[in-house]
Amino acid sequence: MTLLSLSHISKAYRDPGSDIIVPVLRDVTLNIEAGESVAIVGPSGCGKSTLLNLLGTLDIPDTGDFIFDGQSVSKCSVEMLAELRSEKIGFIFQLHHLMPQCTVLENVLLPTLALKNKPSADILKKRAEELLASVGLQDRLSWKPAQLSGGERQRVAVVRALINQPKLILADEPTGALDEKSAESLTSLLLDLQKSTGVSLVVVTHHPAQAARMGRVLTMNEGELVG
Repeated sequence: MTLLSLSHISKAYRDPGSDIIVPVLRDVTLNIEAGESVAIVGPSGCGKSTLLNLLGTLDIPDTGDFIFDGQSVSKCSVEMLAELRSEKIGFIFQLHHLMPQCTVLENVLLPTLALKNKPSADILKKRAEELLASVGLQDRLSWKPAQLSGGERQRVAVVRALINQPKLILADEPTGALDEKSAESLTSLLLDLQKSTGVSLVVVTHHPAQAARMGRVLTMNEGELVG
């Protein structure tokens, strides 16, 4: 079953210094199936992060069609896109972006605040605790981010991305700030959770070994998907 479909997508930005229009994505066509894992690789500046932003509806294409879970993204209002993101998409970034003043549990529960029709607080708390236990952080619920290692912070970020039971996880260089051992561990964790929850996983990475562990590897070059 196809979760999302991009058809002949293009995106360009205006250079603020010269006012020149700079193409970033060129005629990108892509289908991502429900429950699959995909790596996007390519040189810096080739459009990987822009593509990820479009998949996450953080940006919209200039041309082309984008269908997400049967819904035309281009026809969605700003409010509808915000609801789609909160309910169906989880984000993981290179830096964890945890709130330093909040506990681990509170950080994980932050995305639930935006849910329109949310479960009870008890159900959400139980879900958060179970997810944290699944990544080995059951003893860190009341800890603050400053008390955690880099790998532990990223694990919290992974759980936070999963708390609303999304259909798609987008990860932009999620292991970029970690040492090799922690990076390998986090990649294994992401794949284990992807398989156990059935969520689709799209990872932008510079690491060939990590990319090779995904079900499919897509290569970008100068704004085009070339493989």
